[in-house]
Amino acid sequence: MTPQLISPPRRSLADLGEVIGPDRLRALWESADELRRRLGGRTVWQVNSTATGGGVAEMLQVLMGYLADAELPVHWLVVGGEAEFFDITKRLHNRMHGAAGGPPLTESDAAAYARATAINAAAVGELTRPGDIVVLHDPQTAGMAPGLAARGVTVIWRCHIGADRRTPVSQEAWEFLRPHLTAAEAYVFSLAHYRPDFLPAERTVVIPPSIDPAAPKNADLDPATVEAVLRACGVFTGGADGPARFIRRDGRPGEVTRTAKLLADELPSPDEPMLVQISRWDRLKDMAGVLTAFAQRVAPAGPGCLVLAGPQVDEVGDDPEGAQVYAECQAVWQALPRESRRRTVLASLPLEDLDENAVMVNALQRHATVIAQKSLAEGFGLTVAEAMWKRRPVVGSAVGGILDQLGDGRGVLVEPSDAAGFAGAVRRLLDDRTEAARIGEAAHDFVHQEYLGDRHLLRWAGLLGRFL
Repeated sequence: MTPQLISPPRRSLADLGEVIGPDRLRALWESADELRRRLGGRTVWQVNSTATGGGVAEMLQVLMGYLADAELPVHWLVVGGEAEFFDITKRLHNRMHGAAGGPPLTESDAAAYARATAINAAAVGELTRPGDIVVLHDPQTAGMAPGLAARGVTVIWRCHIGADRRTPVSQEAWEFLRPHLTAAEAYVFSLAHYRPDFLPAERTVVIPPSIDPAAPKNADLDPATVEAVLRACGVFTGGADGPARFIRRDGRPGEVTRTAKLLADELPSPDEPMLVQISRWDRLKDMAGVLTAFAQRVAPAGPGCLVLAGPQVDEVGDDPEGAQVYAECQAVWQALPRESRRRTVLASLPLEDLDENAVMVNALQRHATVIAQKSLAEGFGLTVAEAMWKRRPVVGSAVGGILDQLGDGRGVLVEPSDAAGFAGAVRRLLDDRTEAARIGEAAHDFVHQEYLGDRHLLRWAGLLGRFL
């Protein structure tokens, strides 16, 4: 399969500078100029397995746009595979999080994975030159490292996922990948403790992900626009009073015209307190757990509704589990008592237009009273940072990168198995708007300092500079 070259719209570093300030912008430009000089005609390639759906694709959409504005020679390739390949990598993904989803990995799986990644490595290798740098993202691409290294390419493996504790299940996944990873020159993790022991610490770098404050997913929306977007996509009752307009990534005007696929007995009204969780339909996000906890413990204790939102399941190519998980959530919803069911909505957001999808997510988060991220395991949880940027209080599981983001009073952390604790925290914040606002302000300030694009790009420039 021929790799697909993805060219996201250019993102303005000057616009980012309006948020980060002149000193941080100046440091970013100086670093970009130095990196361009040192590359000396070499190219950096970012390689993953999907252009849409999930935090990695969204992050690359943004970072590639900024790199284009800096005129750096960085390209993004998406590689593919057959259904068998993505079934194997989904099981790998789950096991790297410590969850035994699907049957154990076998020698036959290892052989099929090696064949598929070797084909992809050969295809990408045809586009590269010796001395180029290739950044491979996550387990879908790890097997490409030996083939690319043999062509004289410097390989960096970027892993966005991991488990807080080593288990036999996670160890199985790492042993599966181990033969392929030794060919990489460096390894990048979102959290230091995700690194397996067999990867050398001196060649490992920790780089947290980032959000783009100017993107349609995070840009400021006034309350009238938020309501117009949610009416246009169907989450609120009644048609929009006016057009749901927004600014696209390339600066052109956009308008929400597509609607979400909704599962609901009744739709919420704009003045109703709302709990929102936005995730891929993935068992590790525990969408069904959020639904059950809200229906059994939050709704009976006071006003409010729940919106569970994720991408339309037929539009995320590298996640064969999505349709199964959505069907499981649908079954849980249908089994709820009528009174609970009418206060909960399952929303599948269209992905045909990424900017339109992003502004729907933005509007949902900005309208939310409280945002949940009740993950059973989490690599980093970029949705948390996005919610924090919008000054929303987040109730999240004490796992993975959520711990780093919500600690020290920047949110509420609960154990993923503690349904009562989760529900109690949600109910308190739905009822106490003063405390919710205090947490939201602290959250916003932390993201401004740690998780905006300039910090991310500077960390990568430092790493790439080691090989130039």
